[in-house]
Amino acid sequence: MRRHRLIALLFVATTARAQTPDAGRLHADIDRLAAATTEHVTAWRRDFHEHPELGNRETRTAGIIAERLRALGIEVRTGVAHTGVIGILRGGRPGGVVALRTDMDALPVTEEVNLPFASRVRTTYDGQDVGVMHACGHDMHMAMMLGTAEVLSGMRAQVPGTVVFIFQPAEEGAPAGEEGGAELMIREGALDNPHVDAIFGLHVFSRIPTGRLDVRPGPMMAASDSYRIVVLGRQTHGALPWRGTDPIVVAAQIVLGLQTIVSRQVDLTLAPAVITVGIFRGGVRSNIVPDSAELIGTIRTFDAGMRTAIHERIRRTAESIAQASGASATVTITAGSNPVTVNDPALTERMMPTLRRVGGEGGVAVAQLTTTAEDFSLFQQRVPGMFLFLGVTPPGAVMDTVAANHSGRFFGDEAAMPVGVRTLANLAVDYLLGSRRAP
Repeated sequence: MRRHRLIALLFVATTARAQTPDAGRLHADIDRLAAATTEHVTAWRRDFHEHPELGNRETRTAGIIAERLRALGIEVRTGVAHTGVIGILRGGRPGGVVALRTDMDALPVTEEVNLPFASRVRTTYDGQDVGVMHACGHDMHMAMMLGTAEVLSGMRAQVPGTVVFIFQPAEEGAPAGEEGGAELMIREGALDNPHVDAIFGLHVFSRIPTGRLDVRPGPMMAASDSYRIVVLGRQTHGALPWRGTDPIVVAAQIVLGLQTIVSRQVDLTLAPAVITVGIFRGGVRSNIVPDSAELIGTIRTFDAGMRTAIHERIRRTAESIAQASGASATVTITAGSNPVTVNDPALTERMMPTLRRVGGEGGVAVAQLTTTAEDFSLFQQRVPGMFLFLGVTPPGAVMDTVAANHSGRFFGDEAAMPVGVRTLANLAVDYLLGSRRAP
């Protein structure tokens, strides 16, 4: 029943806002100009993909973006939140201010897709030699945003207000010991001068058909927290484990214990939750039982009470298992910078005619809740915001076997990018038109 109500909200009763002739001309111009940008957008995407940069290190990327925005006659601010870029397009007609946001950073992932523009970049991350890849589609996001800037600058005289283009670094998280991402961009004025009235964001997603737009009002993506568990044992010879306390075995038991928190200790009918161990470290040699082992992972929740309960259960589980084995465990949980991504219901309803027009018949769907997280949520806490997914899985692909975002085998179908450009440009223009007509 809840899903039926969402469908009713998204797809019914929004067509009452008739298009004005003025809007019709703007929409036609967007479609014409967007078609003309396709070659540029594809080239930008491939260049960004071949030359990825990690969070707070997007120097080359930022330079290309700033140069292109300036060439379009857009005001540019650089160095925001280290490597972020902000472009301000002031339309030729009075109106409000709308922001479009994209992320810039790549991931420490080695590419496994055989593309002519595949990444061969390697760097040092957390003390390890790693490959670098746009395994989450941020290369596509930046290219589509530049395409949108090109479209709107090409019809600047008709734009009823101001469009702010936010190119944000470090969405995947700032390097250890550094600040970054949406939080720092906001603090450094990304939503000010001019003051932003509303913000839109878009993310490509695997296992959604190419070109389909998925959105939902209210909660859409999870809050994220991180944890670190250090298990202290007692070092000994690997051939004589009884003379020490093996922290690796204890840590392995903790990994298994953590799995029962979500599966057996919280009410999943209330909201989804996830506890993942992403790093398990311990030891330096095969025949030495080390003094310590380390677990690092992520927690994803939608409910505040459940979030608190899970934090408590992680501490209790780790400390009790360690104590039972003669070891000890220190648990550190860091509240993440990503709260729940919540689409403003009124804004989402207001923009549904735009999505339906761009997506066409069957091209818009109700997004499922996802336990991935986004610091776009921080922008939404300051101004009304809407975030949506753009499918990039080509026809004929077997959905159950398609590689997920963050995989070295992730592949984004470029055929979706013209839809993304049209979506962003139409959202900006239609929002400004609606604001202008508002009493």
